Amino acid sequence: MDPSQLLRHVLVLGDSLAFQGPQGIVSPSDPRLFPNVAASQLALRLGVPVEIDLVAREGWTCRDSWWALTKDPVVFGNYLPRASAAIIEVGGMDQLPAVIPTYLREGMPYVRPGGLRRRTRRLYREVAPKIMGVTGGLMRQLPQSATDRYLTRIVQAVRAISGDIPIIAMTPSPHDSSYYPSQKYHAAARASAFSWAASMSVPIVDIENIVLEGLASGAANPDGMHWAWDTHERIGIELASRIR
Repeated sequence: MDPSQLLRHVLVLGDSLAFQGPQGIVSPSDPRLFPNVAASQLALRLGVPVEIDLVAREGWTCRDSWWALTKDPVVFGNYLPRASAAIIEVGGMDQLPAVIPTYLREGMPYVRPGGLRRRTRRLYREVAPKIMGVTGGLMRQLPQSATDRYLTRIVQAVRAISGDIPIIAMTPSPHDSSYYPSQKYHAAARASAFSWAASMSVPIVDIENIVLEGLASGAANPDGMHWAWDTHERIGIELASRIR
């Protein structure tokens, strides 16, 4: 038999947690990252090679993943049809506090001339955390209703194209960051994740305690958002164990 026929692909829709460790960005092929830990665990169990098709960028919300799934021809034309399983690791950015609508924050790179763009970014980085600290955040980066809607669309698209493959979701990650000095929306976002997963019959991995232990240990990224390697390993193993 052609060995390629035994190859399994796992589609991962994620954000920067899928390619950053305690020291910052690493190669997406780094075996310590949770998607690759999950793949290696699955390969051991199945006895066949397992590869990760990672679709992720820094700061992505569920809306960005939906756009990638439907607008990127490599994702909907190659990754999705060949997926043997899908891991949805978005939603953590959605719940973070915000002081301006996301479209304004995302529009800063388009400000011209360059000097004005740099001053705008610098002002935002200086002022936004202070306002979040006082108010807890005037809004979420993405409303919960929108998060649930885009997650639902993602699951429906995966099931429409790839059939009844395993789909695993994750609860939004806690954080302890000076950039986002508020947990105002986290508890409600976590509860909503469980409710949404039950409504869609999608198994969900609760990463709350694993991430909090990593943050408390001091081994996590100093930014207070990205995980320690032990956290990546534990979450990858847990994801693999939930994929049937």
